[in-house]
Amino acid sequence: MKSDGTIESRRAYPSPNPHIRLEEITYWSDGLKVKGLLAEPMAEGNYEGIIYLRGGIQHVGMVRPARIAQFASHGFVVFAPYYRGNRGGEGLDEFAGSDRQDAVNAVDVLKQNRQVKKERIHLFAFSRGGIMALWTAILREDITTVVTWSGISDVIFTYKERKDLRRMMKRVIGGSPNNMPDEYRDRTALFRVNEINATVLIIHGMKDDNVSFEQAILLEDTLREHGKQYETWFFPDYTHHIPPAANRQLVRDVSDWMRRQ
Repeated sequence: MKSDGTIESRRAYPSPNPHIRLEEITYWSDGLKVKGLLAEPMAEGNYEGIIYLRGGIQHVGMVRPARIAQFASHGFVVFAPYYRGNRGGEGLDEFAGSDRQDAVNAVDVLKQNRQVKKERIHLFAFSRGGIMALWTAILREDITTVVTWSGISDVIFTYKERKDLRRMMKRVIGGSPNNMPDEYRDRTALFRVNEINATVLIIHGMKDDNVSFEQAILLEDTLREHGKQYETWFFPDYTHHIPPAANRQLVRDVSDWMRRQ
């Protein structure tokens, strides 16, 4: 068994952008071989790094090459872990259980890239990735910013509001918040937000039915309560998925925001 963050293997991956190089990387996390996708500009440079934390579980919400290439095209090196148990990786996806270590250890994978500014590592998270990003910022002290876009902040709240996810959550977590309250509480990062030192940006559509706007408010309230640095970009007319043109502009705006912090 190799130490966490050790790269086991890498292979070239087809890129949708001729200016961006993609590689699928297998790395070690908690004694498991986990996979993820790396995107970096072809042009030599010294770039800030992004850990892209996907949403969904298993094949739903899987990392899209075009999405991480999009961020890389704005001048970042981007690494997106698939999380354990996905795309041939070992172990089981636990929906922000032990698999949160796959995000934590992904930072060390990214820092091994020779083009990355090791002191400038950002987290960008979508949907389920939100809870993974919060935990990564709690468990590491070397994160510059956290962007949680339509992100989950409370797993208990997610169980209550998403009836269609309850069967999956019972299977993955081992029960419901009623009979396994500790498992759900242990996944909910709000209880340890005081340990986050990175600046947080919360992006959320106020008509989001997948991850309700209330989750953004819960996170905002908790960050404020603990005197943390944060910013909110709330959109009254948007749902969980923002229209393509507005989405592209938001990616540009987020990239600029990260660099300013």
